[in-house]
Amino acid sequence: MNLVGNWSYPTTMKFGNGRIKELPEACAAAGIKRPLLVTDKGLAGLPITTETLDIMEAAGLGRGMFSEVDPNPNELNLEAGVAAYKAGDHDGVIAFGGGSGLDLGKMVAFMAGQTRPIWDFEDIGDWWTRADADAIAPIIAVPTTAGTGSEVGRASVITDSVTHVKKIIFHPKVLPAVVICDPELTVGMPKFITAGTGLDAFAHCVEAFSSPHYHPMSQGIALEGMRLVKEYLPRAYADGTDLEARAHMMSAAAMGATGFQKGLGAIHALSHPIGAVYNTHHGTTNAVCMPAVLAFNAPAIADRFDMASAYLGISGGFKGFRDYVQNLNDSMAIPHKLSDMGVGTDRVDELTAMALNDPSCGGNPIELTTENTKQLFIDCI
Repeated sequence: MNLVGNWSYPTTMKFGNGRIKELPEACAAAGIKRPLLVTDKGLAGLPITTETLDIMEAAGLGRGMFSEVDPNPNELNLEAGVAAYKAGDHDGVIAFGGGSGLDLGKMVAFMAGQTRPIWDFEDIGDWWTRADADAIAPIIAVPTTAGTGSEVGRASVITDSVTHVKKIIFHPKVLPAVVICDPELTVGMPKFITAGTGLDAFAHCVEAFSSPHYHPMSQGIALEGMRLVKEYLPRAYADGTDLEARAHMMSAAAMGATGFQKGLGAIHALSHPIGAVYNTHHGTTNAVCMPAVLAFNAPAIADRFDMASAYLGISGGFKGFRDYVQNLNDSMAIPHKLSDMGVGTDRVDELTAMALNDPSCGGNPIELTTENTKQLFIDCI
């Protein structure tokens, strides 16, 4: 199968092996002449990043890079990134990497021209209208993992370094102008990152499919996204050079992020505070929480997952689906409990309060309360 495509939904997307070479054309289309490539510390010295900088330099775009990005990026990373953007007289951002690099890169482009602090634009009500939309720099997104789908998102997750709360910053113009999805960039991912990011994409699809809000388009995207993960994540995990599997997982990641316009739920409401407090890997945290959240939501979602299981080729309806999720986790060495990741019960009350203030909880099919959220944390720990 020739897995190459030029898509216009949800933004302009160039999909296929080797398409990173089209980065100069993408910059030209977005009106960028002096880009700043924003990525994380781990990617900064890798060959895929060096080769991308070479492509930029050969096209006369320079090789400006900012890589002081933590795994759970915070406002301090953002301030440093904006300073680098201004010091280099850049006119656009290439957000390059996994969720951390993509999220922070989008925020550098967003904040470089703003005069108000970042937290004034948190995704609350119409706070996004406070931003000067004309001052938002153009963004090119280049994912190097298949998980968050931040490349097709209109928001970023930034951790408040003081309160250790993850906050969502939203603006329609944060959606990248052009996305380059090149599966070859994901070949070097180690197994644990392949697993964690892939299960993040799966969690996005599962929660979008579970959300009670009405959005049939997202529902369909989420269902097919689950199928792609089921079929191709085990292959990508077993053989990182399997480009067909890598390509389908890259599609599934974008589909998960597109699908969760319908809403997220308790998986993310739990994992966001855990990641902020304990600095755990987001996708892996989602995976650990998923079986317990599925069981909790069973009264509201069992019927729809009976149908989904049939489409996915999983026998046993909802119970079969939940068993499949646990078996999938086990097959990729995902910890059974959050305690295996260093999470203790001593801060459950604090985590519960943070979860109930997380926007994700609004998409859960069963209302989250202090009592049942605290019990979910205990079940997962």
